[in-house]
Amino acid sequence: MNRPLLAGLAVLSTLAIGPASADYSKHPKAQLLLDTLREDYGFSPPELDSVKTALREAQKLPKLIEKELKNKESGGKAAEPDAKPALPDWDDYRPIHVNPRNIDNGLKYLNDNAAWFARAEAEFGVPPTVIAAILGVETKYGTYTGKFRVLDALATQGFDHPRRAPFFFSELTEFFAFTRDAARNPVDLLGSYAGAMGNAQFMPSNYRWLALDYDGNGTRDLWSAPDAIGSIAQYLVRYDPKRAFRRGEPLVVPATVAAAPADSVPRNGKVADQNVGVLRGVGVTPTVALPDATPAGLIELRRGSSREYWVALPNFYAIQTYNPRVFYAMAVTQLANALADAQTQQARQAAAEAAGDAAQLAASGTK
Repeated sequence: MNRPLLAGLAVLSTLAIGPASADYSKHPKAQLLLDTLREDYGFSPPELDSVKTALREAQKLPKLIEKELKNKESGGKAAEPDAKPALPDWDDYRPIHVNPRNIDNGLKYLNDNAAWFARAEAEFGVPPTVIAAILGVETKYGTYTGKFRVLDALATQGFDHPRRAPFFFSELTEFFAFTRDAARNPVDLLGSYAGAMGNAQFMPSNYRWLALDYDGNGTRDLWSAPDAIGSIAQYLVRYDPKRAFRRGEPLVVPATVAAAPADSVPRNGKVADQNVGVLRGVGVTPTVALPDATPAGLIELRRGSSREYWVALPNFYAIQTYNPRVFYAMAVTQLANALADAQTQQARQAAAEAAGDAAQLAASGTK
């Protein structure tokens, strides 16, 4: 049996193990965590003792590493290290988020929180439908915010992830800083398999940096609708100034192609690395008139045996600062468009009903 196969079997064997008490306080990297909290975050000895207690209570959940490796936005499969990943099918992913139930619930959520959405749009320039779509994709408008203890998720990923341990270790550090500052018990908070929290699913570092107390009650609570709405708007504008959301601009426009673009044409990236003129030059034509100098990128989606092409504009890449996967940003985009269509239909229906009521009143007055 060759070494790569043995290594692969070892990883699978590790991931197959269920929950286990790990006592992460004895992990070789635990002291680094404590030193960082003391030196960079000013943790006192009693606060460090509480961290040690939490680490002793943390459980190792290898299934969370497997979920992170096989996330749906990348097609749901963990690729071999040297393999070129196959383009997953958009039609397998789209219905998860862009579906009648999510649209109906999103419309109700927009109506119920109209004042907060209007304020966020006025202050940050992000349309209500875009903010709502992020909430719809992330947590179904706050109805599903995660079932795993954030402590377990971040300890497991931060200490034991085979590839991204440094990222999750940093987030574990930020999580302890967050719980101290917010006077929250680290053992109590639930979130995603990756440690994201609240309706908006912020990682701890972004929670500490970008979350807002939008309703002014003295607490930055991303499990509340107002704070989640305002915080998402702020995130899209301030997380990455080079990819900040631009007021009044679209996210994507459909494109037509005479033939499939050459493999050398960049596509499905994380930044607007081309412009509309360059895309026209390689046979990609937006169906909406756009100046050639408009920053843009090419999006290619597989739909069965065919390919669908879009011209992504800067606001699409602002969405990717929230999650860099093309599938994610496209799901947010198409759900936002569907919510906008539902709002238009609702407004037309209300206008028709109002006109009918007015006509009925006028008719009764002539009798």
